[in-house]
Amino acid sequence: MNTEHDKVALVTGANKGIGYEVARQLAQRGFAVFIGSRDMHRGREATEMLCAEGFEAIFLHLDVTDPVSIKNAVGTFSQKADHLDVLVNNAAILEDHGEDILKLNAEMMERTLKTNVVGPILISQDFLPYLKLSPHGARIVNVSSGAGALSTMNTYAPAYSISKTALNAVTKQVAGALRADNIAVNSVCPGWVRTDMGGSGADRPVEKGAETIVWLATDAPQHETGKFWRDKREIEW
Repeated sequence: MNTEHDKVALVTGANKGIGYEVARQLAQRGFAVFIGSRDMHRGREATEMLCAEGFEAIFLHLDVTDPVSIKNAVGTFSQKADHLDVLVNNAAILEDHGEDILKLNAEMMERTLKTNVVGPILISQDFLPYLKLSPHGARIVNVSSGAGALSTMNTYAPAYSISKTALNAVTKQVAGALRADNIAVNSVCPGWVRTDMGGSGADRPVEKGAETIVWLATDAPQHETGKFWRDKREIEW
C-alpha cells in the first residue's frame, strides 16, 4: 500500500461501534483508514469488512493502555504511510454504570483513566511527528461524552464521567500546545448511541453518533480548535 498522496486517518477502538462507523465514513470520503484495535481477531475482521466494500483499510494492532504496543503501532504505521491527517481517539471503556463514587473500586478507576485519558495522550504524543507532516493541516478528535460535562454532572458512572472530564482537559491542553502547528484538536459528545457501550435502548443510531466526529475530522473550519461539540455545535464544558 502506498499512502504517499492519500488522505490518511487512524481511528482507535475501530473494530466496532462508533469507531467502526467513523472509519467507514472516513473511508467513504477517500481516506486510507488505519483500524486501531487491541483485539486482533475483531480488528482484522473489521478491516476485512471495509476492504470488501472497496475501501482502503489497514489493521493496526494497538492497545492504548500499553506504551510498548503504541510504539510498535507507530513502527507498523511508518512502514505503510508517511503522514497522518486525522487521529480519532475513540477507544474507551465504561465499567461503572450504576456505581457509587463513595464505594468505587480504585483499580477500576485507574483502569478507566489509563484507557480513556492516558491512552489518548500517549497516542497523540507518539503519532505527532506524522500529524505534523500532514499537507492539509491535521486534526485530532477526542471522543468524549456529555457525561463529562461539569455543567450537568451528577452521579452517573463516576469513573467514566470523571475520565471524560479529564479527556476534555486533555483536548484543551493539546489544542493550546499545537495551535502554532495548524493542528485542530476538539472533543465530541456523540450522544447516546446504540452500541455495545450505549446499549439497545439508546436513542441514536451509530451513523448519527459518528456524524460530528467525521465533520470535525473533515469539513469543520480548521481554525475551530480546543472546543467541545455535539451535533456540529459548540457545547459547554
